[in-house]
Amino acid sequence: MKLFSALLLTLGLAGAASAEKSTLDIALKDIDGKATSLKAHKGKVMLVVNVASRCGLTRQYKQLQAVHTKYAKKGFTVLGFPCNQFGKQEPGTELEIKKFCTDNYSVTFPLHSKIEVNGKEAHPLYKKLKKESGGSDKIGWNFEKFLLDGNGKVIKRFSPRTKPDAPEVIAAIEKALK
Repeated sequence: MKLFSALLLTLGLAGAASAEKSTLDIALKDIDGKATSLKAHKGKVMLVVNVASRCGLTRQYKQLQAVHTKYAKKGFTVLGFPCNQFGKQEPGTELEIKKFCTDNYSVTFPLHSKIEVNGKEAHPLYKKLKKESGGSDKIGWNFEKFLLDGNGKVIKRFSPRTKPDAPEVIAAIEKALK
């Protein structure tokens, strides 16, 4: 009987582990408030970035757009997630954020609705990315980057100060695209 109970417990735990939601399945909203998920980008290499429009690093939008444009036809996309948790540097509405990104940086990569990336209210996507990256369980600042493979698995994590077109980022993107 003990062996049977142990077997059921083991099978139950294995089932629970496999039932964990894939990164691709986590519910998101785009910048226009429409329901979406990373499943819309399945098969693409993705650079997930928490962004802000009033940050000293905001100029990275230019590099993010350039990298997105350069590699989009090869199966790559940048995904921006506005966040107001760091110095209240993203205070605008989604419409204001979208307008800022379009008017100032000609952003064409997908933007999402504003989220939190740390604390109790951290979005499930960021909880999963932090856990999978094996690094700190905290996002350090705006413009922290996660490189994901086409199945939504974290390949590499880059600090906010690492520019999107830095050699190590480009090398990781190119390797992931092979």
